[in-house]
Amino acid sequence: MKETSARLLRLLTLLQTRREWSGTELADRLGVTTRTIRRDVGKLRDLDYPVFASMGTSGGGYRLGSGAQLPPLLLDDEEAVAVAISLRTATGSSVSGIGETALRALLKVEQVLPSRLRNRVAALDITTVPNTGSGPTVDLETLTAIATACRDRQRLRFSYASHGGSPSDRDVEPHQLVTWGRRWYLVAWDVGRDGWRTFRVDRVRPQVPVGPRFTPRSVPGGDAAEFVARSVAQRWPAQATVLVQVAADSPEMRGWLSYGRVEPVSASSCHLHVGGETLQDIVFMLGSLTVDFTAVEPPSLGAALVEAAERLRRAGS
Repeated sequence: MKETSARLLRLLTLLQTRREWSGTELADRLGVTTRTIRRDVGKLRDLDYPVFASMGTSGGGYRLGSGAQLPPLLLDDEEAVAVAISLRTATGSSVSGIGETALRALLKVEQVLPSRLRNRVAALDITTVPNTGSGPTVDLETLTAIATACRDRQRLRFSYASHGGSPSDRDVEPHQLVTWGRRWYLVAWDVGRDGWRTFRVDRVRPQVPVGPRFTPRSVPGGDAAEFVARSVAQRWPAQATVLVQVAADSPEMRGWLSYGRVEPVSASSCHLHVGGETLQDIVFMLGSLTVDFTAVEPPSLGAALVEAAERLRRAGS
């Protein structure tokens, strides 16, 4: 009986890792016959787990559907630690209501962790500093609806408020959700405007039902996160460009892809385009560059850099 129960849990875990398994594959993994797999699938159904079967050679195919209850999860050591750490950090999330939910889930996970794993998680000693800023929060239901549309490749219709508050109705092909700072963005192909756009999720109000399925397009540059960084950087009130004395694909410049746009100039130099709320914010950012650079535009950038350098020199002396 104990062996059968353990095998059912292992079978359930396998069904959760892939969309569909053949009976032969499951039998090989569990070291049993396909007939035993059929009997075990019947037992899972008796426990109200929706396991769907398709007829065919090699013992047919099996797929775990959505049910009324959450199946038990069997995690290896590394997966269990990763889940616990993720839940701890999620308590400071910008998603409204997720912090308390993550904390409740973390308590349940830590309660059942073996002592060796509980000690590993505790050794990291993660403390989340409560967010006291005025940054926007994202509604969990909105985030889930968008993520589902991205996963299922279904067109999404929503009301959207611009930076100035002007409303508009959008019909998009959602590509991917991206977090940048404390904000969530949706990268999508705007059907009505025939182009790629980024949308602040806290300004999105989804409309139901969702639209038809679509064939995914390739996001410009191939990286949704870099696309968001470039789009957001271009919207800042203050903009600046500097000439950096390293190649655009050098390790020193890769980290800047999350803050602006890097444009090759020669084999050993590139333009870095960045934005910020004010010119002083940009000067602060550029102060973290570890390689030589020259101000290009705006004309006032050079003077602002010199003023900041003099202030730092006085502080050092």
